[in-house]
Amino acid sequence: MSLSQQVSDSLDDAKAALRNALAWSARTEETYVSKHIADLLLAVDNIKDTHKYVSDLKGMMEEDK
Repeated sequence: MSLSQQVSDSLDDAKAALRNALAWSARTEETYVSKHIADLLLAVDNIKDTHKYVSDLKGMMEEDK
């Protein structure tokens, strides 16, 4: 089962907003702020990837039954 389109679109919007925040923070903020924004960006990106892998594993397990 894949992510719903609304969730996928919202995650993409969040990534775009975080990229914008990262660009601004790199110019004006302390480095730790940019580091934490980058961590958030990675976490949002990992949601989609992890969901895909978990779905694939579940499908493989169901095929083995």
